[in-house]
This record gives sequence, C-alpha cells and structure tokens, in this order.
Amino acid sequence: MSGGIGAKKVDVTWATEESGLLLAVSVKTINFRDRRSGNFQKNLTNRRGDMLFEAVTLHRKFPYAVLAGFFVLDEEAAGDHTERRKSTFENAHLRLRLFTGRSDPAGRDEQYERLYVVLMSADSQCVRFQPFLAGKPNTPVSLSEAFDELLALVAERDPDF
Repeated sequence: MSGGIGAKKVDVTWATEESGLLLAVSVKTINFRDRRSGNFQKNLTNRRGDMLFEAVTLHRKFPYAVLAGFFVLDEEAAGDHTERRKSTFENAHLRLRLFTGRSDPAGRDEQYERLYVVLMSADSQCVRFQPFLAGKPNTPVSLSEAFDELLALVAERDPDF
C-alpha cells in the first residue's frame, strides 16, 4: 500500500477506487520466549515501533482510513512476570495504550483507531484468541465485537459508501 512516507505492507486492507483506503488491519506477534530471559518481551519495543510507523505512513496519505492493530502474544505472556518486572502482557498494554482511540481524521497520525493486545493459545485441537483494547488488560472483548466496531467506524468515516 502506498503511504504518505513510502510504501508499507499491511496484513489486511479494504480500499475502493472512489474512497481510497477504508480499513487497514496490522497484525504483529510475539510467539516465543527469549532463550536468555525466559520472557516474551525481547521484541516488544521493535514491534511497537513497526506498528507506529505503519500508522503514520498510512494516516498521512489516508487520514480518513480506519486503522486497526492486533498485537498477538502467546497466552503465557500474561504470566511471565517476576518480582522486578510486570508481565509482557501488562507491559504491552502500558506501552500501547497511548496509540489507540484515534477518533478524528485530523488526530495524531501515530494513533490507531483501535489497537488490541491479544492473548493466543493453540493446541492440536484449536486456536483461541482473547483480545483486549490496549490499555484495558482487565476488559476482554470478542473478535466479533472488535470487528463490528471497526466496521461501524468505517461507516461513520465514509457515510456515502
């Protein structure tokens, strides 16, 4: 996708010729523990930087686009805390909460309209996802609620569509 400060690959996009980019969904993951520390935090800062660059790039060219981010962590990231450090899940919420909730197309380019921290568990039988709005680690939402809200935001931003 061509953005305001260069091209950027985004995981899922919805665009039309008439409206341009309507919705972009970015997915970033941390699935494995760091061998040295035993926690999931090794690439947390890098993943946050990747997501913020995507938001700035896309919002500069498409200020009315609805951007959603899903930061997916292994469910064990909710329990990798120590006496000196919060869990990766808690730290992800602290680091990402400022970058969700963009409500105005003239708002901060680095913000997503919605940014979620997702705990994932998988076994041979199934995969389970539990999203949380960034900054609200005690309030789970369903994937269907998250996508319903994103579609409502798209309709609000482009009511003629």
